[in-house]
Amino acid sequence: MPSQLSFTGFAWKNLWRRRLRTLLTLGGITMGIGAFVALVGFSRAFETEWMRLYTSAGTDIAVVQTNFVKSELDQSLGAKIAALPDVARCVPMIFNLMDLTPDVNAIVYGWPADSYELDALTFVSGGRFHDGQRELILGQSLANDLKKIPGDTLSLEGTDFKIVGVYHGGSALVEGAVIMPLDQMQIISSMQGKVTAFHVRLRPVPPGISYDDYVKRAESEIEAAVPQVLADPAADRAANNAVVELAHSVAWGTSSIALFIGILGIANTMAMSVFERTHEIGILRALGWKSQHVILLILTEATALGFSGGLIGIVVGWGVLRLLAALPETGNIVSASVSPLHLVESLLIAVASGLAAGAYPAWRGARLSPVEALRYE
Repeated sequence: MPSQLSFTGFAWKNLWRRRLRTLLTLGGITMGIGAFVALVGFSRAFETEWMRLYTSAGTDIAVVQTNFVKSELDQSLGAKIAALPDVARCVPMIFNLMDLTPDVNAIVYGWPADSYELDALTFVSGGRFHDGQRELILGQSLANDLKKIPGDTLSLEGTDFKIVGVYHGGSALVEGAVIMPLDQMQIISSMQGKVTAFHVRLRPVPPGISYDDYVKRAESEIEAAVPQVLADPAADRAANNAVVELAHSVAWGTSSIALFIGILGIANTMAMSVFERTHEIGILRALGWKSQHVILLILTEATALGFSGGLIGIVVGWGVLRLLAALPETGNIVSASVSPLHLVESLLIAVASGLAAGAYPAWRGARLSPVEALRYE
């Protein structure tokens, strides 16, 4: 008898005797947490890959227009930036998302043939392209998806290009990309004389100054020399560019809606539970239970639903990430791995959702008068 009336056992019995409702509620919170794990995990992986794009090549500063999505700068501005005392290299570049086949799209970069960013690539087969030639190189994962090797051709915007190399890169955004001569990219993009951004590598940090202060000094120099541009440290550009911010906004917005639906499900379940157990709560109060005991019981049940749904949702979200990583449309920009911090954050949100959903039903249950509750049938 005592084991049946233990607090946790009592809470579990209350949930389990209404199995269908409990399972439906678990489904709602599972969907919410699964969406959070998958979508927010996807957007964070996207940000991480942007950071690796810069760090793997040794880029310290990215120079763009204020509106990064539509950034379009005169290529001639690069000479002014390159002439600054703290700048070692200033490389113009273009990037765009293009359809390569009806089923595969990828980021296409335009780089000069002498770009320092090419030094960060390891060629698996073939070699570099040449300026002025209709040539390109493919990341290894993209080459595998397209089943292409050096010597084959690839059509971009109606123009055939010869594949001269297959490489391995330090970022999924490069590993799954096409890289071609900047001048050829300008032609097929109708951006002659224009570039998307300049990537800047600084000279070695002088003695007596920190790296962060050195980068800030270089930013100020660049923006003073070329007023119409925005110079950002690579880390800030990776986190704050409009593409990443859009991915974060969509992920948080969509998962928040799913979580809200899950919270409503738990709240409805607990409210119905309190209503159906009015007589039972009256008996408990008559046996000496205080208001806080009733509150604790209902919150324990709500938290158990949130915690259980969170655990299942983490598994579901991780499965969705694995699926996205396996698809050719998204595999080049997402990782199937999930950081421990993201998992803990997801579980805490699930538990908090359960507590929030159970707050009003718990308050309502605690306010029931023992006499009135015992009269309820």
